Amino acid sequence: MRIYTRGGDDGTTGLYFGGRVAKSSDPIEVNGAVDEAQAALGWARSQATGSPRLAALLLDVQRDLWVLMAEVATLPENRHKLTPGQSSVTHEMIDRLEREIDGLSAEIEMPREFIVPGENPVSAALDVARTVVRRAERTAVGYPLEGSLVVPYLNRLSDLTWTMARWAEGPEHRTARTSR
Repeated sequence: MRIYTRGGDDGTTGLYFGGRVAKSSDPIEVNGAVDEAQAALGWARSQATGSPRLAALLLDVQRDLWVLMAEVATLPENRHKLTPGQSSVTHEMIDRLEREIDGLSAEIEMPREFIVPGENPVSAALDVARTVVRRAERTAVGYPLEGSLVVPYLNRLSDLTWTMARWAEGPEHRTARTSR
């Protein structure tokens, strides 16, 4: 199988469950931003080799983004074909992110000042991923999907990446930062 199909040479792309739209259309803009977020999360995961916990969490989130992108890439008239948790975002997926945020937050002292990213490669990569996720969220807000949880999921994901970055900074840094 070849990677190229030539189907998009006319400036359109196929959607989940059928249909074609311009590559500059709203759902494709949203999915492009989410694709960038997924790649940034993958880069952060590649940096987290010393933390199996973070690496596994990042992989789970990257897989969630496939679900989110399937939902976004479905025409409104085909949304009834989506399967919760497999091709559409669920409350349970958001709840899982909140549990992870709460679990990591319980292990760290929250900063009392603005953060300057770059304490170490893992936290820096997570902060980059957070900003890319925030951009995806801003893009998704402009493409409302009735009854969708895409925007809340992305909002929670940006909170999770911020929390993971603070956790990845390590206990030595947290102690030094809060003593200033």
